[in-house]
Amino acid sequence: MNQYIAQLALVVADYDEAIDFYVRKMGFTLIEDTLISETKRWVVVAPPSTGSCKLLLAKAATDEQKSRIGNQTGGRVFLFLHTDDFWRDYKRLQAHNIQFIRQPSEEEYGTVAVFADLYGNLWDLIEARQKSTFMN
Repeated sequence: MNQYIAQLALVVADYDEAIDFYVRKMGFTLIEDTLISETKRWVVVAPPSTGSCKLLLAKAATDEQKSRIGNQTGGRVFLFLHTDDFWRDYKRLQAHNIQFIRQPSEEEYGTVAVFADLYGNLWDLIEARQKSTFMN
């Protein structure tokens, strides 16, 4: 059996502001932006590497969905962005005024920092020391 998670839905307030953040500030690639109806689009972004899990930017349509914007996991780190060059990506994110919640630290598993996206969802930026089941 061969299975994998292809994409995750991330609830956003506005398609265009989310695209701007993930593509321009984070350096992700816009994979698809298809109009489905007058109010709904299929918007997919991904980090610039092959085989990455993609994010479906899903605009909140109900009050309950709107209440989840920026807090889909109750304040826990939600997404984990692995990199082959921590300091390059850390400096890029800083240059785009992305807020770091926890500054870089050296951990047993690698270099890590926590940042918030435009809505407040928490992300780990990680450069792993070595492959392990803990980090993959």
